[in-house]
Amino acid sequence: MDRVGVRDAIMKTIELSTASKSLSEFMKEFEDDIIILTFHDRPVAAVISLANTDQESLSLSMNPEFISIIEKAREEFKSGKRISLQRIKREILG
Repeated sequence: MDRVGVRDAIMKTIELSTASKSLSEFMKEFEDDIIILTFHDRPVAAVISLANTDQESLSLSMNPEFISIIEKAREEFKSGKRISLQRIKREILG
């Protein structure tokens, strides 16, 4: 098993063809870390803790349509297209 630092997390690499423990045993041992599963030295999956993640956030982070909306909003913001809080209140509250 290899250890590689990513931001503040530690990633462990487990070769499935030679793993001596079950996945649940590895997760208990490394519950806050990222585990990269490899098969014949090729990455095939990643296992991460969802202890501090709600299902809605996870679902949205994987949704291509939502990601596209966020990317578009960021581009608009960068280009100066912004709406003030006062304008939003006027439009919503009348």
